[in-house]
Amino acid sequence: MELRHDWTRAEIQNLYQQPFLDLVFQAQQIHRQNFNANQIQVSILLSIKTGKCPEDCKYCSQSARYDSKLEAEKRIAVEKVISEAKEALASGSSRFCMGAAWRNPHERDMPYVLEMVREVKALGLETCMTLGMLNQSQAERLKDAGLDYYNHNLDTSREYYSNIISTRTFDDRLNTLEYVRGAGMKVCSGGIVGLGEDTADRIGLLLELATLPIHPESVPINMLVPIEGTPLADVEKLDVTEWIRTIAVARIIMPKSYIRLSAGRESLSDSDQALAFMAGANSIFSGEKLLTTPNVAQGKDQQLFQKLGLTVEKPKPSIAELTLDAMSVA
Repeated sequence: MELRHDWTRAEIQNLYQQPFLDLVFQAQQIHRQNFNANQIQVSILLSIKTGKCPEDCKYCSQSARYDSKLEAEKRIAVEKVISEAKEALASGSSRFCMGAAWRNPHERDMPYVLEMVREVKALGLETCMTLGMLNQSQAERLKDAGLDYYNHNLDTSREYYSNIISTRTFDDRLNTLEYVRGAGMKVCSGGIVGLGEDTADRIGLLLELATLPIHPESVPINMLVPIEGTPLADVEKLDVTEWIRTIAVARIIMPKSYIRLSAGRESLSDSDQALAFMAGANSIFSGEKLLTTPNVAQGKDQQLFQKLGLTVEKPKPSIAELTLDAMSVA
């Protein structure tokens, strides 16, 4: 399928609104043209600094503006992060993601995060961070340290965005993605469904992502996890088929991107997840926690993969392993 960046809203709407099974079938066909049909990429996400975020994202327990009962924590030691990364590698994960509850990293934080990137990268893991907004200099330094991916979600459509966040604009998010691209890093950017938005907003989110100059290499499609104390604690739960429709359309219009099942997966049945994989999802966050929200334990994921006949994408060899291999060949 031709890689396009000129999708129209009408085209995406037509895809989204076609009969559900036709949509999933089309998405699976496109998935098989671009990826191993039975392989899953697994990432681990670690919170390196939790809580007291100054932003007002209405879904987030880490906002200092809401009484979510979350216990704030200072940034954790680099040695602890490396220990967690080694465990992630041993469990089969190929990417290690680190997130901090910041509006943006301060200059005093940069030596800390740069050291972390270098150490995790040396293990042979792909590295990913989500630290809030970046400027161009910060993006370039992260790239130079070895950061592979930077996560910065658009969250929802441009039209619905102001209903969810007021402390940064939609264009602020796009600017950060530009800085990340300008530095030569890969982009991880998606959104959240079930925020109280309507179908047009899910279509709008997909339109924004698919018309970026370069599609995000990783597109997380999160399902809202309502958290007590946040403004969206009592929002009506979105039907799972709408989440899967969003995944399927993302696969069709961004055929070479990894489509990731992220937040909300712990509430899904095995059959729901299997249908999401059929719709083109081929990446997950594993581990018992996604920053602060619960997630599916790794053991349960392995059981599901075995049941479905899925294999896990292997981590890339570490620098040390590559050196040893080169020496043995010589």
